[in-house]
Amino acid sequence: MLTKIHLENFTAFRNLDINFSPGINVFIGPNGTGKTHIMKVAYAACDVSVSGKNFADKLEKIFSPSHHQIGRLARREKVSINSNISISRKLKNKISHLALTFSNHTTAFEKADISGFEVWNSDKIRAVFIPVKDMLANSPGFRSSYGFRELCFEEIYDDILERAQLKPLKGPADRERKKLIAILQKAIHGKVIEKKEEFFLKNKQGELEFSLLAEGFRKLGLLYVLIQNGTLLDGSALFWDEPEANLNPSLMEAVVDILLALQRLGVQIFVATHDYVFLKWLSLKIDRNDRVTFHSLFRRNDSGEIQCSSFPDYNLISPNPINGTFASLYDADLLRGL
Repeated sequence: MLTKIHLENFTAFRNLDINFSPGINVFIGPNGTGKTHIMKVAYAACDVSVSGKNFADKLEKIFSPSHHQIGRLARREKVSINSNISISRKLKNKISHLALTFSNHTTAFEKADISGFEVWNSDKIRAVFIPVKDMLANSPGFRSSYGFRELCFEEIYDDILERAQLKPLKGPADRERKKLIAILQKAIHGKVIEKKEEFFLKNKQGELEFSLLAEGFRKLGLLYVLIQNGTLLDGSALFWDEPEANLNPSLMEAVVDILLALQRLGVQIFVATHDYVFLKWLSLKIDRNDRVTFHSLFRRNDSGEIQCSSFPDYNLISPNPINGTFASLYDADLLRGL
């Protein structure tokens, strides 16, 4: 379970500290405040605990800076500057820290300084990052091409297909996973199957390839696959960037139900969103035992630096640009009707 992240002079951040909830972490804020960057760093830290890859190498591959130079992930300054990243996690009876330091002149990931990896790697955190762009429709042949060709895709796209193509766990699914799969089957009107790296939605009409499906259904279909094959189990982490993208608002309640249920099963969840419907359903569905924290990212008026305020209740969020925008829209609608 991840507990904290510290970013110093990294991409858009000068100095940022965020304490994570063991349940659901929701990131909101205007474009350009680094929501996705925070999730990518945290995801990379989880991934290297399983893959054993170099942390700096993983970051370089999922951020994909120009010329593969990790130094370009440092905060842009006209002088030499060091970037520091630290991720903390609860590991049995102690807290483990994975730290990385590099400068804006660092060209190769091997030259970055990493500490804490041996202890960090002693216990694995299986994680999955669902990007905004759907990849299941592009599955056939993608992974083999990615492994041998220079493609302009961040590594999260290869990673998500690797997770999606895993075979189901042996034995019948447990009751809770069956319940989640049933919710998704109802939402997408069928079940998802795979044949030779190609995904299909199977229903009464037959087998419909994912390239012909609405992208919102593809997104729910991916969640179906990850639950069915056991990727999302107790102790794993789910990172989801803008779950609302291409999804009809009528399906958002089902998405919230799934995320809350996964959190109750022991999955730590990180979501970046701009969607009012998602946030309102989440705030309405939370019960007293759910562990949800809302992280509001914003720029200070005086310095323009990105900061974060965290809240246990949606109604306490400040600043809340999403709520403010919808309140303005409601007021404009009332004025038009007068």
